[in-house]
Amino acid sequence: MTDDEKQNGANLPVQDEREIPSVAFKLEGKNLEIAISGDYSRIKAGAGSRHVSTGVLQQLTNLGSHGKRFDEEATNFALGFVDSMQPRDAAEMLILAQMAATHQAVMMFARRLNHVETITQQDAAERAYNKLLRSYAAQMDTLKRYRSKGQQVVRVERVTVENGGQAVVGNVQHGGRATDER
Repeated sequence: MTDDEKQNGANLPVQDEREIPSVAFKLEGKNLEIAISGDYSRIKAGAGSRHVSTGVLQQLTNLGSHGKRFDEEATNFALGFVDSMQPRDAAEMLILAQMAATHQAVMMFARRLNHVETITQQDAAERAYNKLLRSYAAQMDTLKRYRSKGQQVVRVERVTVENGGQAVVGNVQHGGRATDER
């Protein structure tokens, strides 16, 4: 691979051939026009209703970034994250949008933390950064629990069977109480 290809992102894996959803902004006076393009099928399917998908898109539009009220790149990043996570329902759609927003805030405070000039600035940026990191981890855990629908997996790392003992190897399911036990 040439240096040119590396700089242009040619070394990034291609997820699929579909056109990713994106937005373009045009600010006319106090009005913001939002032009959407790409394949929104995952987002529409996950949202479950036009109101949810439209609402999430408007909220992602309002994310902005440092020094910008509206930021196409920030919105497209968040939109791309939600799309790539393939939300299964409206609840997942909302938590994924929150995760994208939290991640952007984490990165903003990481940047601020790297460019502080006073101890006060450092303390404030560090507190916000750590709170946001904990929030993101909690959101990730919530999504994981929600997607697993409460199923728990128990993995036994080490089993010792003494002489004369027996062990069962394989998937063991507890079916609850036997029908003749009452």
